[in-house]
Amino acid sequence: MKQFMMPACLMLLCTTFPAAAQDPALRFGGAIPQEVETVYERGLTWLASKQSEQGGWQGGNDGAGVDGICVMAFLASGEDPNFGRYAPNIRRALRAMIRSQDASTGYLPNSMYHHGFAMLALSEAYGAVDEALLWEGGKPLRTISQALDLAIRCAGTSQKANRWGGWRYMPNSTDADTSVTGAMLMGLLAARNAGMEVSDEVIDAALEYMRRSTGKDGSVAYSGGFGGFGESMNRSAIATIVAAVSKHKETEEFKATLKHITERLEHSESNYKEYFRYYMAQALFQGDYVSWQKWNAATARALSETQASDGSFNNDAYATGMSLLAMALNYRFLPIYER
Repeated sequence: MKQFMMPACLMLLCTTFPAAAQDPALRFGGAIPQEVETVYERGLTWLASKQSEQGGWQGGNDGAGVDGICVMAFLASGEDPNFGRYAPNIRRALRAMIRSQDASTGYLPNSMYHHGFAMLALSEAYGAVDEALLWEGGKPLRTISQALDLAIRCAGTSQKANRWGGWRYMPNSTDADTSVTGAMLMGLLAARNAGMEVSDEVIDAALEYMRRSTGKDGSVAYSGGFGGFGESMNRSAIATIVAAVSKHKETEEFKATLKHITERLEHSESNYKEYFRYYMAQALFQGDYVSWQKWNAATARALSETQASDGSFNNDAYATGMSLLAMALNYRFLPIYER
């Protein structure tokens, strides 16, 4: 049973300003399609069964970021992280992420992709998880806020060494790409939204790198900091979502990337398809709700048809977690999904 309650501040907005409020279905969601519920429930059951005793998920992409993706998959559908049926799974995963962090640098392994997704998950858990329950009577290694503060510092230190103002695979990389930078930006923006102190300078430098990498046609370069040069719906979706969440929807770059993806709703990726669906869902929801509704219905059907009988996608935690998160906007529980 989903046990999260609507935040009081959102209730107040709905009741006090009915004329100016957004469509409640957009803001809070409506009835969840049975197709989505079935895919999600089966996927969560599989993730819970494959979690290690230490709290992580093993596979080709294992690390703090994949653990974070799985945590978000549980939280995103409204599972109570303190007393719900999957609360032990969520807390065990959070402990594993915090234990994996380098206490001196703040780095969450095994790459800056992992670091970005782990920051995002910790930010979404911060405030929802009762820290008194997190360590289950044992001595806390560090709180979620302490882990986040270390991770934010690591991001800033890494960016200072980077001539482009973004990030690449490792903390000491001197080059950058828009895919890793997008993942890092989402983690930092979520941390800021959660009330953590994140330097505007760090955010602005990364957004400027994304802006410089975006062409007038909405295509986004992979690396180098110069706009366009290559078709990638993944990168255009990433650029759209970071601009939206950072409240830069008025920019020409946002309008261009949004146009680029809304004109290609039937596009599918043969490589990195879970990654594509994850970012496409958020970008369309933030930018064009009607387009998201069309895309969401088609994606729900596709995932229903490709989910394995055991509830997994490709028998892999990363693929399963990301596939569930592509459907998570049907629920609207995570703060990062607020529009």
